[in-house]
Amino acid sequence: MTEGEFDAALDAALAVANGSATAAARHAAASEPYGTGRAHRAGDSYGVPGLYDAHGLFDAHGPGGARGDSADGAHGPGGARGPGPASAPDLDPVSGAGGVPSAGGTPSAGPAIDSSSRSGPATPAPGPAPAIPWHTARDIARRAAPGPLPAETAPLGESLGRPLAAPLGALTDLPPFDTSAMDGWAVSGPGPWDLAPAGGATGPHPGILAGHAAAGPLPDGHAIAIATGARVPAGATAVLRSEHGEVRERSGGRTRLYALRTVSPGQDIRPRGQECRRGDQLLPSGAVVTPAVLGLAAAAGYDELTTCPRPQVEVLVLGDELLRHGRPHGGRIRDALGPMLGPWLHELGADAAPSRHLADDPDTLYEAIASSRADVVLTTGGTAAGPVDHVHPTLRRLGSEVLVDGVEVRPGHPMLLARITPHRHLVGLPGNPLAAVSGLLTLAEPLLRTLSARRAPATYRAPLWSSAHGHPRDTRLVPVTYRDDERYGLMAEPLHFHGPAMLRGIAAADAVAVVPPGGGDRGTEVEVLELPWSAEWSPAATTAPYGPAGGTE
Repeated sequence: MTEGEFDAALDAALAVANGSATAAARHAAASEPYGTGRAHRAGDSYGVPGLYDAHGLFDAHGPGGARGDSADGAHGPGGARGPGPASAPDLDPVSGAGGVPSAGGTPSAGPAIDSSSRSGPATPAPGPAPAIPWHTARDIARRAAPGPLPAETAPLGESLGRPLAAPLGALTDLPPFDTSAMDGWAVSGPGPWDLAPAGGATGPHPGILAGHAAAGPLPDGHAIAIATGARVPAGATAVLRSEHGEVRERSGGRTRLYALRTVSPGQDIRPRGQECRRGDQLLPSGAVVTPAVLGLAAAAGYDELTTCPRPQVEVLVLGDELLRHGRPHGGRIRDALGPMLGPWLHELGADAAPSRHLADDPDTLYEAIASSRADVVLTTGGTAAGPVDHVHPTLRRLGSEVLVDGVEVRPGHPMLLARITPHRHLVGLPGNPLAAVSGLLTLAEPLLRTLSARRAPATYRAPLWSSAHGHPRDTRLVPVTYRDDERYGLMAEPLHFHGPAMLRGIAAADAVAVVPPGGGDRGTEVEVLELPWSAEWSPAATTAPYGPAGGTE
């Protein structure tokens, strides 16, 4: 499939998801291949089984009816926060009438939503949305923003960690003049050489020092002491290192320099422009400003850099059951996501203020999202359809465009991505900790890379150290650690403790393996997502094989 065909297919998928496709487009979409080069069976659309029924008509339920995911939809250990609807009203495949929203969560027809009212009229609860394939969800997230945030020019120190908005060109030659690479003597011609005092002075003299103005030309057969980094005088043909020369007093008060080993022309002289010439491109746009880049930019003459700013993210942690301090008690559990998300987002190139904890109240959530000025709002929990899951109703009140509503991935199925305004987005993460990590990797990371102009890392694949069981339909994201093998080289070993509510596995992981439906045996190559850091130690690497301790989904 060409890139144009891929874009057209993705646009068609988004149109279907948001209820804006015509009946003809929907029917055509059902028969067009998506990335596989084949026409889909009845019941397949864009790799999503069950989006269309056997007659090519839109089926909001997917195979087997509603796709509730109580394990992933829970906000913490102990099960779901509330049951989802068992079924949805009938949907007219052409008009969308009946008030059932599309996969985007926005009703195709039905009563208008008064987004100016804080309470507003009651809106019928939507039916379950058809989930989309994991790779498709990541592509949609990557393309959700129109492009990077507007570039900013700031002093060097404020540019650290940001991608360059334009290529970094040299403002001067480097080095800007011929420079001594060593302490020693600048010499002219073959030796031995008459050792001349600097500036015509008599007696001992330090010679030419770094930072001093250029000395006069050096006559043939003469030498002068020179320090590392000092400007080499005109006429010098080499620099003789101090440990490779010997000074001898001669008759008549003359001082001569003798070389203890052969001196080659140009030896230990850094010629002007050796590293770059003025106007040379030093780094391409998109290169992240590291401490070394700051040094290079300063050497090349920069006081300021034009970079892409770090996206601002506001984290809203939802749930009455969450404690911010102390041990779990009285049916309440500690919030694991608040302490984790800010640093994780920083590693992804974003800045996040301390997370805000909100009660399970729809008006409170509405006010928090509506008043936020962050580029991305990140919510945790509340993405399913239980009695206190308010994210979907709030997005409808705001008139937001839902781009992704459920992903065929475990853990983390009930994640979502919405466009609040043309330049502001919301990523809804499941409340379970590892399911939330899945949402970060699936939706937040590609979106933030686009906003911050950070390049996606090259796709990496590694063979499995041991077998990994797979979900019948969905992709599974499994924490892994690296191990060396004589036959396969670097391998990915699946870790214990990979259930939706568990963080023990990911805390010891080097990466996350993308396990396709059906799983894989030892030696099966799988895609690997590198984490922004790697564990310095991993007891699971040698003691914890993959097994039932990971829980169920």
